[in-house]
Amino acid sequence: MEQHDATHDSALAYARDLGEFVQNVPSSFHTSAAIAQLLTKRGFVVLDERDHWSIESGGCYGVVRDGAVIAWTVPTGVDAAAGFRVIGAHTDSPGFKVKPAPEIFAHGWQQLGVEIYGGPVLTSWLDRELSIAGRVLTRDGAQHLVHTGPVARIPHLAIHLDRTLRDMTKLDPQRHTQPIVATALTESGTLVEHLAHIADCQPRDVVSWDLVLADTQAPQVFGLRNEFLAAGRLDNLSSVFAALSAVTAKADELLDVAHITVIAAFDHEEVGSASRSGAAGSLLEDVMSRVTQALGFTDSDRRRALAGSVLISADAGHGVHPNYPEAHDPVVRPHLSGGPMLKVNADQRYTSDAVSSALWHRWCDQAGVTGQVFVSHNAVPCGSTIGPLVETRLGMRSVDVGVPLLSMHSARELAHVKDLLALRDVLAAAVTDTRPAG
Repeated sequence: MEQHDATHDSALAYARDLGEFVQNVPSSFHTSAAIAQLLTKRGFVVLDERDHWSIESGGCYGVVRDGAVIAWTVPTGVDAAAGFRVIGAHTDSPGFKVKPAPEIFAHGWQQLGVEIYGGPVLTSWLDRELSIAGRVLTRDGAQHLVHTGPVARIPHLAIHLDRTLRDMTKLDPQRHTQPIVATALTESGTLVEHLAHIADCQPRDVVSWDLVLADTQAPQVFGLRNEFLAAGRLDNLSSVFAALSAVTAKADELLDVAHITVIAAFDHEEVGSASRSGAAGSLLEDVMSRVTQALGFTDSDRRRALAGSVLISADAGHGVHPNYPEAHDPVVRPHLSGGPMLKVNADQRYTSDAVSSALWHRWCDQAGVTGQVFVSHNAVPCGSTIGPLVETRLGMRSVDVGVPLLSMHSARELAHVKDLLALRDVLAAAVTDTRPAG
């Protein structure tokens, strides 16, 4: 098979576009809003779940539920037997959530009470200028997207005060991760006052929020050959952006294929997906049921469609680490620049089987992409994805894939520009493939 022939310049341009996207979406709510805005510009009709849906062949649609988005294209002359071609990803990332009563005043400092969200590498968040981002709800029920800019920092203890810091630091998640936002000796105002100013409302009108900390350092292409992208939230905005880019670039072609093409960008994957906007919830099933019903399909037709459907569960994975090679399988060692990975696990933490793996190889061939395989070291527990959740709930065949990263779950992760573009190209091949999915 011929190796992928993308030029370095095109991979670099794509990585910079991804970096700009990451910079503009510091929370899952910003991500879903940005996706909806982009889809609207590309001619997609964003529907309200509370309305009656009128869906026609040859149309492109989307729906937003909190920090999640489902978008789909309906080909002309759609047939139930062709099923759905779904690219699934997630909009959230590990980090910190702001507590409901966040103000802390101690030892001359004003701090912010936060909770750990998911499994972040805590030490990677130290000594960074952090912003606060997410949504604020006011008494009238309105939702306001907010992003503060740099206002917080989790300071490390000086090594002079604890010589054991030369070793790997272990942080107490309650005592050591509360960021400073001001000194208590100045009139700095409260967090609520700051948020109200951004939301253009009165502090008394702010009643609740879903807020996270976000690193303010801009994404950066670097390396001797400018081949790496460093950025926050590459797990899993690398997959979200690839899916969005593939589908919007091929939107016209997707009206001529047999299957219904779907982007499913879920929230809360990092904490188990058990929410109304998570993959374990009803969102995707709700949308699929309403789409098939609006198209005049029977319940039997819907089940036929699911039987002919496939989910591409796209989520970042682990590239081999040069300083910790013992953490990886001794034989199967995916490398950054080696292409997107097919993820395999005997315990079904990933859903790839022989049939879905063959589909992935077919799409790589069509895109001219050389891929690679990931499997965990037997003594290292394997993570999981939305794949098993969606496959269990809906019964559709699934394959788990993603780009290799270093520093996964760090405040700043690392990918290779070639792998990022290659994932986009394979996803584009998958959704435009006119042959049945198995």
